[in-house]
Amino acid sequence: MAAPKKGRRPAGGQGRPGRVLVLFLIAMVALTGGMFWSGHTTPRLGIDLAGGTTITLKAQAEPGKESAVNETNMNTAVGIIERRVNGLGVSEAEVQTQGRENIIVNIPKGTNEKQAREQVGTTAQLYFRPVLTAQAQPEKGTPTPSASPSGSPKPKPSGSGATVDKGKGDGDKDGKSSATPTASATTQGRPVSEALKAPSPTPTPSGSASGKPKASETPKAPAPDASTAALQQKFAALDCADPEQRIAAGKGVKATEPTVACGEPEKGFVEKYILGPAEVDGKDVDDAQATISQQSGQWIVTMQFTDKGAKKFQTITSRLSQQQDPMNRFAIVLDGKVVSAPSVRQTLSANAEISGNFDQASAQDLGNILKFGALPLTFQEQSATTVTAALGGEQLKAGLIAGAIGLLLVVIYLVVYYRGLSLVALLSLLASAILTYVLMALLGPAIGFALNLPAVCGAIVAIGITADSFIVYFERIRDEIREGRTLRPAVERAWPRARRTILVSDFVSFLAAAVLFVVTVGKVQGFAFTLGLTTVLDVVVVFLFTKPVMTLLARTKFFGNGHAWSGLDPKRLGAQPPLRRSRRASAPIDPKEA
Repeated sequence: MAAPKKGRRPAGGQGRPGRVLVLFLIAMVALTGGMFWSGHTTPRLGIDLAGGTTITLKAQAEPGKESAVNETNMNTAVGIIERRVNGLGVSEAEVQTQGRENIIVNIPKGTNEKQAREQVGTTAQLYFRPVLTAQAQPEKGTPTPSASPSGSPKPKPSGSGATVDKGKGDGDKDGKSSATPTASATTQGRPVSEALKAPSPTPTPSGSASGKPKASETPKAPAPDASTAALQQKFAALDCADPEQRIAAGKGVKATEPTVACGEPEKGFVEKYILGPAEVDGKDVDDAQATISQQSGQWIVTMQFTDKGAKKFQTITSRLSQQQDPMNRFAIVLDGKVVSAPSVRQTLSANAEISGNFDQASAQDLGNILKFGALPLTFQEQSATTVTAALGGEQLKAGLIAGAIGLLLVVIYLVVYYRGLSLVALLSLLASAILTYVLMALLGPAIGFALNLPAVCGAIVAIGITADSFIVYFERIRDEIREGRTLRPAVERAWPRARRTILVSDFVSFLAAAVLFVVTVGKVQGFAFTLGLTTVLDVVVVFLFTKPVMTLLARTKFFGNGHAWSGLDPKRLGAQPPLRRSRRASAPIDPKEA
């Protein structure tokens, strides 16, 4: 019979348990240090524990659109709102329908709570409309400039400096139509009826684009139809210096119809516009994100169009680049408000950027909204209620008390039944608890994980799962000792059998948690996520901590010699002498037979 190779370890043996244990402790220290370095030393709490805001939105079919308040559109709106809010990093935002036409949004307290609240009901209907007429008005409280023969001073357009691609200015230098001197504003452009019907150039009320009319001639503009006259009347009556009119202008208009709209106030002025039918919409935008312009150093929003949208964008910019100011401008209209109205001097590519008076927050808001798309319905905020954490705090307190009682009972059972082995189990539970806490604190800012009451329940349930793994291993070791083996070989021989059982048990628990996470929504996902996380940590702790510690303790006299309080006393376990010794012992001789 061939002799065993020198240095061969028994099955399941672990040659250097000390090295594995040191690596595990280094990893634990590194994670803990990373938690303190990041400044997030406590897990982020859900709305039931931290409080927050509950917003009720009522759906309304947008005038002029085919969308209706139905289950399909409501579910689409829920998905878009949820992606918007969670895209800002708001932890555990809950979005769900209530009844046929209401959506409930729960936003926990956090740094982005205000931004999320501003975005939940924003329809985000984006249109690119050509500018037909532009008129600047002073804001309320701004001194009115006096008239002069050359016209009133013209402020920069709303979103001045807004560019699409690069190298675009605010207007042509040549052929700019003259302005009618007024005491309050400057109006530019041709009559709406002429712009919409696109006839041959004719004199405008504010001058002529092709030359001055003869003194004996009276300029004749095309007779406007009823809709055009109504639009001009609406434009004349529109006061964009009034915040209420500025917000209401341009809303509820079909994309195929011209409209009036207001820009954003800038440098004491605000522009109002007559805009043509939309030629590009938000569905043609493939991606959008906030970034800092390398040229100006200001925050901008860059957009990438789809293939279909790129062709539309190329067509409109090719036509506008041949027009005079302001007819060479197009307005970027978001929910009826002109965000920017840049000029176009040449045919542009498939990429565009929106610039203006953006800071980081507003640029990220707009990019986030455009990225996830427009809501199919218009929503009106019905109520916004601040939720306190008092009730959740009481429930958390009761849950922690229940968890502490359960943990105490587990400790008592381990000490009474396993004695010295309970030290290994308690150290393993402590290591698992530290890793769970550290990872929860780190996952908050990383993926938006928030600790809620169901998640706390999942962590409490995990105590039993972790303790079960220790019990399986300890019982396997005891079985080996009962068969007559000493502790050191018993520890190594018991490990392969215990390992299989632990892996199968944890796999079933993790599979259940994964299925529960996929098929549920809201707070139940918190329970499933925590249960899955602690199950994975159970495998890590048992393999990299419990087994090496058990191997090292088997080399000590207290455990190796089977002390009565070690929990591995052969006599208390009813160990039998090894089978090979009973074969060598000679049978007693009966005196009668002798």
